[in-house]
Amino acid sequence: MSTDHFLELAQRWGAQVPSDEQLQRSIFSAPAGVIPGEVPPAYEAERYSVAGEESGEGTRRRSTTGDNGRSRNLVFPPAPEPLPYPIVDNHTHMDLLDGDVAISARDALDTGEVLGIGHIVQVGCDIPSSLYAVAAAHADHRVLAAVALHPNEAPQLAEADTLDSALATIEELAQDERVRAIGETGLDYFRTGEDGIGAQQESFRAHIRLAKKYGKALQIHDRDAHEDVVRILLEEGAPEKTVFHCYSGDAELARICNEQGWFMSFSGTVTFKNSKGIQESLRLARPELILAETDAPFLTPHPFRGRPNASYMTNYTVRFMAEHRGMDLEELCRTIAQNSQNVYGLWES
Repeated sequence: MSTDHFLELAQRWGAQVPSDEQLQRSIFSAPAGVIPGEVPPAYEAERYSVAGEESGEGTRRRSTTGDNGRSRNLVFPPAPEPLPYPIVDNHTHMDLLDGDVAISARDALDTGEVLGIGHIVQVGCDIPSSLYAVAAAHADHRVLAAVALHPNEAPQLAEADTLDSALATIEELAQDERVRAIGETGLDYFRTGEDGIGAQQESFRAHIRLAKKYGKALQIHDRDAHEDVVRILLEEGAPEKTVFHCYSGDAELARICNEQGWFMSFSGTVTFKNSKGIQESLRLARPELILAETDAPFLTPHPFRGRPNASYMTNYTVRFMAEHRGMDLEELCRTIAQNSQNVYGLWES
């Protein structure tokens, strides 16, 4: 996609897309050292301020309070020991803010790389974030992009009679060489009522067709909708590389994924004490179908649940996964790295 056309799309949708210079800037004159057990320097609150940013649903910044209405701990968790082999954070949102920092893409990627997160997939949920994903993927070789309309966006777009035009823009972005996935798309019956189900399913089917048309992977958001997600995938014919992002299913869904060859991407939720079904699925998953992610800034792994999340925290999740499966940590890291390449191809190509 030409730069002029990309900027025309951004202007058409009123999106502010950072420049290469902004994405590549760093507050350090040389790479900062990261000490295990301490907050990584790039995430120290005194280095940035986002106090003026609105927070909460519908903004670029996560809410500063939890679901219980209490103030959250906004300090980023300490760094773990580096992983023995670099892996991929298969799903993250660098454009979303949390805590008291507004870290640059380069500093976020540098921190992750030091701790064993060699590459990421930057994921879009709407037109502005999909544009950001494409820009980030062109600005840094460690990033590939996924573009889509989140299922919770679909009913709003349909009501405004702009769903078709938004899907057309996603199709234009999907043809960029640095876009390797269509996502996150799918179904979410937790936040959308029955009146929005039709638009969600229409949008999901359109995304499936786009992934197959352009030979891209499909990243699925599936919340309280397992049966319909599976049904629609089978009716449409799932893309060759289909990924259940932030896998939330039980053993039955894991068996279906194993049978169909669908990838299961485990986030920090697998570390939660009450996630027995997800943990059982992790034990059942065929090794060649396992991926890892943060979904940052959400879903921070135990024991830091509720605090801000970032790609470097994939490290904690993968350590839990290795222990839970009884696998050697380096073996699991190498497996995740190879599986990620099988899904998305080479980052440096």
